[in-house]
Amino acid sequence: MRNSVSSSFAAIRDKVRDAEPLSLEDGVALFAHPNPLEVGALANEVRERLHGDRTYFNRNLHINATNVCEASCMFCSFARLAPGDKGAYTMSLEEAWGKLRARVEAGDPLTEIHIVNGLHPGLEFDYYTELLAGLKRIQPSIHLKAFTAVEIFYFSKKYGMSIEEVLSKLRAAGLDSLPGGGAEIFAARVRRKICHDKCDADEWLQVHRVAHRMGLRSNCTMLYGTVETIEERVEHLLRLRALQDETGGFQTFIALAFHPDGNSLTKLPGPTGIEDLRTYAVARLMLHNIPHIKAYWIMLGIKTAQTALWFGADDLDGTVQEEKIYHMAGADTPQAMSPAEIVRIIREAGRTPVERDTLYNVIAEGPALLAERPFRRNVRRSLEVLS
Repeated sequence: MRNSVSSSFAAIRDKVRDAEPLSLEDGVALFAHPNPLEVGALANEVRERLHGDRTYFNRNLHINATNVCEASCMFCSFARLAPGDKGAYTMSLEEAWGKLRARVEAGDPLTEIHIVNGLHPGLEFDYYTELLAGLKRIQPSIHLKAFTAVEIFYFSKKYGMSIEEVLSKLRAAGLDSLPGGGAEIFAARVRRKICHDKCDADEWLQVHRVAHRMGLRSNCTMLYGTVETIEERVEHLLRLRALQDETGGFQTFIALAFHPDGNSLTKLPGPTGIEDLRTYAVARLMLHNIPHIKAYWIMLGIKTAQTALWFGADDLDGTVQEEKIYHMAGADTPQAMSPAEIVRIIREAGRTPVERDTLYNVIAEGPALLAERPFRRNVRRSLEVLS
């Protein structure tokens, strides 16, 4: 049996080194391989072939303007079904704009705002266009990565427009690219169980297809650790890869671990650290045509995200600030990190930090990053806590 496993892995390794796309059977075999370090080492070969030891991050701000949502996804701890429900909120436009205005006034050189919301049945489309336009008025250079494919599809049905019309109007208001959320797992069997009342896999993919054809770049994701099988995970990756072959519009893939707190799937255990790292490694090996793999530190935790930089990931996301979706699901990570701390974490992982913008244009690297004040813990405050 051991010889058979070794032979199978050797064949996969040869395909990877020959830049030959891996099959469904290859992906399943990688998930089943008994040595996750061996899988990670192969993923690291691909990572270093593409990016060397460079690891990217950016200065970004998350705005989740409303958590009121018609969809009743079983894994979601963020959404509230109605405006009056406990914990439900919807920011006024001034409140949302104030998030950016405060950062500008503090002299924070943000380059990106990441906007993801619930599917609010009571908001007019003007709310979203004016949200974008107002942010651009405050900082015209800011990159607005806003609205998942689920939201775009919802806007299309709710407001009676084609997907292209929705994207055109949002783009005119300031939209620059799309985040990758809402993909979950593409398998219809799983979606019927965990997210039956939002757009399906074909519809999610079509939104990104249209966006790419319009010249918009986007990210893509996979939610893992609920009720999907390993085969369904690999099939999901293959569908992302197929669309990338068609359009070339995906920049980054992010594997999103299920968090069990505060939702209808609380009896399920969350993925283990080894499962996290293996999933990142397999994704890097399967998605040969998507340039970047992001280890989202908010979701993984800082230590696992650092380790993922040796399992195929080349990006840590950014400063984030005020993330709500994963923290409402029980994430115990910080809600923000300073650029200096991100630089320290990357360097201590043995990688070279590179500050980027949303489109992976380099803003600073090497000596230019040294101008950032080195990260220092508040030792006095730590001693006060201990005493």
